[in-house]
Amino acid sequence: MVESPATELILHNVDIATYDKAHGANSHEPKRPRKLLAHKRQITSLGERCAAKGTTLIPLAMYFVRGMVKLELGVAKGKQAHDKRESIKNREAARDIQRGLTRKTL
Repeated sequence: MVESPATELILHNVDIATYDKAHGANSHEPKRPRKLLAHKRQITSLGERCAAKGTTLIPLAMYFVRGMVKLELGVAKGKQAHDKRESIKNREAARDIQRGLTRKTL
C-alpha cells in the first residue's frame, strides 16, 4: 500500500493564553491542537524530510507579522549516544566546579 503524504500540519501542546480583556465569547481553550496554514508543496517537503528515522519537526520561533502569528519550523535529529555522554560529562563537571566554589573555607 502506498502511503499518502501528509496533507496538513497540526501544532500540539502550545499554550496560547486567553486575552482577559476580550469578551467572554472570545475565550478559547489554551492548549488545543491548532491547524497551521502552509502551501501543499511546503507540507509535502516537510513530510519527506521528517520521514527519515530519528527526525522530527519542531517550532523554532513564533512572532507576529501584521496581526498574524508566524511560526518558524525546523527539522531536528535526536542526539547520538556519544553526544549524550559528552553532555552528561560537561554537566557533571560544571556541577563539581559549582560545588567547589560554594564550599566555605575556614
